[in-house]
Amino acid sequence: MTTDRTNGSLYTRIENRIATVEFGHPASNSFVSELLARLAKEFDKLGENDEVSVIVLKSEGERAFCAGASFDELVAVSNVEEGKQFFSGFAHVINAMRKCPKPIIGRVQGKTVGGGVGLASACDYVHATVDAAIKLSEISIGIGPFVIAPAVERKMGKTALAELTLYPTEWKNAYWAKEQGLYAKVYDSISEMDKELDIHLQKLATYNPEALAEMKKVLWEGTEHWDDLLLERAEASGKLALSPNTKKALEKFKK
Repeated sequence: MTTDRTNGSLYTRIENRIATVEFGHPASNSFVSELLARLAKEFDKLGENDEVSVIVLKSEGERAFCAGASFDELVAVSNVEEGKQFFSGFAHVINAMRKCPKPIIGRVQGKTVGGGVGLASACDYVHATVDAAIKLSEISIGIGPFVIAPAVERKMGKTALAELTLYPTEWKNAYWAKEQGLYAKVYDSISEMDKELDIHLQKLATYNPEALAEMKKVLWEGTEHWDDLLLERAEASGKLALSPNTKKALEKFKK
């Protein structure tokens, strides 16, 4: 069951110290700005909840995990400030994820593009299916994955980042993503993934929360400057979105 809400949906369920955060949007689980803002706030809130030890991030349905940012909003950007605000959405979410003291486990059931790859990269551990191919298509429309690039590079390395960004029309399969470090495990089916994911979450939820929080700090060492860096990248992306080349490339997406 998937949502038909134009602003998307976000639901959180907490059970046995496990918080399940599920997002959705009728356009292949893409993100409008409002939904990104809600997700960032949700990670902040769960990070302060003593009843939560671990968080799982998932999307609705059985097809695409996340189609990235909303093209409708990108096409509508008309000035630098609007551009910065648009691209800041994923910046705030990634920063909320890295600063959240609880481990965030990703569940990726299908294809993911652009900002969706950034979300997966910002998770601390990811379970995925064989259908979870990835692509960074931004260069092909005159911009670049500059906001999410630090998260992707941290997880997969600069060589993988270059391979994804400089061949923006090519899908990389789930096993390639696993070899590069984005996914920890890849499964043949959603049911197989969910079975193992449940076992993993149940175990994590029994571990010392203080130890998990300290381990999270270790995993994200060296990223303390991202609060400023990602917003700087958002501003640069916003300027590129107004360039003639990008506007021309985006014409075909206008309704």
